[in-house]
Amino acid sequence: MNDRAPSRQRAISVVLAGGGTAGHVEPAMAVADALTALDPDVRITALGTERGLETRLVPERGYHLELITPVPLPRKLSGDLLRLPMRVRRAVRQTRAVLDDVGADVVIGFGGYVALPAYLAARRRVPVVVHEANASAGLANRVGARSARRVLSAVDDPGLGDVEVVGVPVRSAITSLDRAALRAEARAYFGFDADARVLLVFGGSQGAQSLNRAVSAAAKDLAAAGVSVLHAYGAKNTLDIGDSATDGVPYVAVPYLTRMDLAYSAADLAICRSGAMTVAEVTAVGLPAVYVPLPIGNGEQRLNALPVVNAGGGLIVDDADLSPGFVAETVVGLLTDTGRMQTMTAAAALAGHRDAARRVAEVALDVARSPNRKSKR
Repeated sequence: MNDRAPSRQRAISVVLAGGGTAGHVEPAMAVADALTALDPDVRITALGTERGLETRLVPERGYHLELITPVPLPRKLSGDLLRLPMRVRRAVRQTRAVLDDVGADVVIGFGGYVALPAYLAARRRVPVVVHEANASAGLANRVGARSARRVLSAVDDPGLGDVEVVGVPVRSAITSLDRAALRAEARAYFGFDADARVLLVFGGSQGAQSLNRAVSAAAKDLAAAGVSVLHAYGAKNTLDIGDSATDGVPYVAVPYLTRMDLAYSAADLAICRSGAMTVAEVTAVGLPAVYVPLPIGNGEQRLNALPVVNAGGGLIVDDADLSPGFVAETVVGLLTDTGRMQTMTAAAALAGHRDAARRVAEVALDVARSPNRKSKR
C-alpha cells in the first residue's frame, strides 16, 4: 500500500509563494484565511526567505512557514547578477523538497522573491495558480503565467495575456468592515466630533515625507474649513503641528495606526499612496481617496489607481504636485462638497473587490481537486 493516499482521499495541500514585502505576504495570508474557511482540513504551507516580512507575519497568522534562498533580480550588472543562476538553482532544489515533503496539490504564487523558484520547481509536477496584484506584472509572474493552470489579476491587462479579474485579496477584518456602523465609535476613539469632516492621511508603514510636508503645512487651511485630520506620518519620521495652527479643530498625528478599521471608519476622504494593497483596502471599504503614486519604479502605482479614478472613486495627483496649496484648495473643496463626496464614496465602493480572497481560494481548490492536475497554459 502506498504511504500517501490519493489526493482525493486526503486533506488538500496548498503552497503559497508570496514572500518579501507586505504587498506579497498580505494577499497570501488573506487567501490562506479564505482557504481554511472554505475547507477547514486544508493544509497550508507558506514559502518565504529569512529576510522577508513573512518571518513575522506568517507565524502570527498561525500558518507554517518554510524558508528558501531568495531570488531577487538585480537591476544592473553586478556580482549579484553573475551569482543569480546559482541562487535560482539552489532555491528551486529547496522548493522542490518542500513541495515533495508536504505533498503539494497546488501552488498559488503572488510574485516576489520566492515566487520564481516556486514556479520553476512546480513545473510539470504541481499545478500553479498565479495572482497578480499590480497593474504591471513583474518578472516572476510573467514566468509563472506561461505554464500556470489559472492566471488571476487585479486589473484587466497586467501584461500576462488572458487573465481572470478577481481583485486583490484583502484580510476579512477589512472586507467585512461596515464603516457607517462604526463611524460614531471610530470618531470618538480618535477624538473627533460625530459630525466632523475627517481627512485620513497615511503613506504606508514607513510614512511618506511628501504627504507629511504638504498636509501639515496646510493645517491652518484645513482647520479654517472645519476639517479634522488623522495623520499617520511613519515611525521613522516626526511631525509637529502646533495648537495655534489648528485653532481647536483636531489634527491627530500618530507614528502609525494599529486600528486601520477605525481609521477607515472615521474618515470621509484619504490621501495616500497607490500601492496595490492600499488601493485594494481603500476601495474594499468604499473610501474615496486622493492617490499620490510613488514617484519611483516603473509607474505601476499610477496604473493601480487608474481604474478607481476612472470609475469616479478618487483623484490622482503627482508627488511633485502635492503641495499645501493643492490640499487647501482641491482637498478642502472635495471635503466640503457633500454631493460630490457622496458620489465618490459610492464609486469607490463599486470599484472594490471584497470577495477577492475567497475567489482566489475557490480557484485554487478547484485546480487542486481537478482530475487533470497537470499544469498547462
